[in-house]
Amino acid sequence: MSLIGKDVSEFCVQAYHQNDFKTVTKADLLGKWSVFVFYPADFTFVCPTELGDLADAYDEFAKIGCQIYSVSCDTHFVHKAWHDESDTIKKIQYPMLADPTHALATDFDVLIEADGTAERGSFVINPEGQIVAYEVNAGSVGRSAHELLRRVEASQFVATHSDQVCPANWTPGAQTLAPSLDLVGLL
Repeated sequence: MSLIGKDVSEFCVQAYHQNDFKTVTKADLLGKWSVFVFYPADFTFVCPTELGDLADAYDEFAKIGCQIYSVSCDTHFVHKAWHDESDTIKKIQYPMLADPTHALATDFDVLIEADGTAERGSFVINPEGQIVAYEVNAGSVGRSAHELLRRVEASQFVATHSDQVCPANWTPGAQTLAPSLDLVGLL
């Protein structure tokens, strides 16, 4: 079943952010664009490459009004320990959400029940708190922050230009498509 258009359920989780523990709720998402980037676990191999890539692109996400949230089933205490230990994770400026009860991983349908971890899922959430784009990768396949950024930019564009669609590899400023009225129902 597709998660496109799904409202993110109410939640309240702890996060490690800017050398402090904070509470993050659904209310924090509303009114702005957000991305949730689920990853299997702290202190692993592929995860820090992805989170570091997102950290390097953080300013680009901020420029378009999009907040990044990384999410794993670890606790906020483990996030802090990883931050304190890893030079890559020290670069992170976005909240690292803790999901030890698996509430978020379950809501976003990325929980690997047998392991108690999450799949590599990236979710674009609009200001109304709805999922508008997502992808889920196998655990051994890392993601690209720049592709996620492009997906957010395309989602923002079509949200404000409902008569336009973005073709493959679209980037801001590139040509869009205006579908024929006869074809609109097929999109």
